[in-house]
Amino acid sequence: MRGHLVVCGDTPLAFRLADELATRYLQDVTVILPSKKRNQGPQIAELPRVKVHEAPELNDETFRDVNAEAARAVALVGNSEVGNIHAALRVQELNPGARLVIRMSNTSLGARIRTLFNDCAVLSDGAMAAPSFVAAALGDPAPSHVRVAGRTLYVARRSDRPSTIICGLADTRHSEGNPRLLPDPGESANLVLAVADKTPRDPLLQHRPQSSPFTALTRSLPLIFNRRLMQVVLVLLGVIVAGTVVLSVADGYGVGKAIYFMLLDVAGAADPDPKMGALGKVTQVVVTLASLALVPAVTAAVVDAIVRARLAGPFDRLRQPISGHVVVVGLGGVGVRVVAQLNDLGVPVVCVDINEDAVGVPMARRERLPIVIGDATRMETLRSAWVNTCRAVVTVTSDDITNLEAGLSSRELKDNVRVVLRLFDDDLAGRVHRNFRIPVSRSVSFLAAPAFAAAMMERQVIGTIPVGRKVMLIAEVPVVPGSALEGCPLSDANQPGESRVLAVGRRGGQHFDWEPQNGYMLVRGDRLIVLATRTGIGNVRARSISPSAAWGPG
Repeated sequence: MRGHLVVCGDTPLAFRLADELATRYLQDVTVILPSKKRNQGPQIAELPRVKVHEAPELNDETFRDVNAEAARAVALVGNSEVGNIHAALRVQELNPGARLVIRMSNTSLGARIRTLFNDCAVLSDGAMAAPSFVAAALGDPAPSHVRVAGRTLYVARRSDRPSTIICGLADTRHSEGNPRLLPDPGESANLVLAVADKTPRDPLLQHRPQSSPFTALTRSLPLIFNRRLMQVVLVLLGVIVAGTVVLSVADGYGVGKAIYFMLLDVAGAADPDPKMGALGKVTQVVVTLASLALVPAVTAAVVDAIVRARLAGPFDRLRQPISGHVVVVGLGGVGVRVVAQLNDLGVPVVCVDINEDAVGVPMARRERLPIVIGDATRMETLRSAWVNTCRAVVTVTSDDITNLEAGLSSRELKDNVRVVLRLFDDDLAGRVHRNFRIPVSRSVSFLAAPAFAAAMMERQVIGTIPVGRKVMLIAEVPVVPGSALEGCPLSDANQPGESRVLAVGRRGGQHFDWEPQNGYMLVRGDRLIVLATRTGIGNVRARSISPSAAWGPG
């Protein structure tokens, strides 16, 4: 078999990727995995146009058995990053012309690894999926940006009146988490893709908690001063004030004279008066003893406040109520990226993980973000994260049951809280959404697979845009000689609900026309910047390549 695609790995991403290539792009795919009877094997074996090859390891013999020497592209998407790199080196030795797509969570290392190969794309599934979770958590269009051909594009509400609108993106008003993408006409979309033109704007203002300096001060004081010590100080002060009132009223002293005597008693200079009534004598003794106790109590409170102020960290901040924040459960590879993006966007975050050694804990501590170490399925843990006053809960652990239980428990604490779940099982995700009305963000593999598939098809994926529970791709697609699009008007590449051409690079030129006319006739060498769904991207690419070419460029 020549010109086929090879996917290596027994992971959810391998299944999604094989499905994407076979059903969306209609490509012949060979998947290498240890056993078709375990893990993702049974699901992968049922996919059309997919051949399963069982092999215990990815060695030279295995790649020869699947004819990797003639493969057009090979994806290494196993859980072991070292194993993926090792396998990629083996493939390059057998087939130097093959395109390699490697899964790596360490993006900085991935950028260096990519330079070691002839034709390679290194992608992080967690990094690609994180924006979708962030957008779902905020509930509104997250101010995500993507740089395209010298312009910065961002998602905005049409009601915000952005100065330069590229196209209508989606109608989310009556979708219940399932927005209508690229509607026709475009004016019906309430979300738009706009050009950032340096106009002053603050899309995150609604996510930032509004508080006055006085409110901030009153919230900070309990964190600095020990509650019990403050109670003791207040009781002693109350005794002194009460004594002043007693001397002023019961013994006939005026207010001024009573305060004078009381200050002397507090200062330890009490002047005994044998003629004073019994109530006055008792009051004077009690006040004097209270003043003696007041000095060490105040001293202890001040010292404790200084120590607590110096040692106060993320954990101390959770002792007092907070509100308007997002609770992220799970600080693994995906959770750490969700937390980082929310933090970068200025959204207050509280992190929860059962493991103190989780991947994202050092980052959260470095950013001084509040962390709760505990089981997120327990009410005490969720209360410690102040779920009852948060704006959203995002559960992104690697276990479906933990995510679901934490989400439902959060709903018990606050019935209108926005819950975003990471669920691997698609059927479970759909049923949870229908029965519990929870805006389910699909699994990481579901969100990342389109970009991995696009990379295997040698098309330059410029960026992804999360819209509700869906993901749209921005890609550069060239018009190849002999393709179906050659000689057709630009409008033929625009399909409502699926694809929209944002810009055209005419005849291979470096500059793009961002206001192309629908009647412009496409010619060979034109480059299209396309915004599309997964299906739309596949359709546009299929029409942009030569039908006689087994493997179109770009």
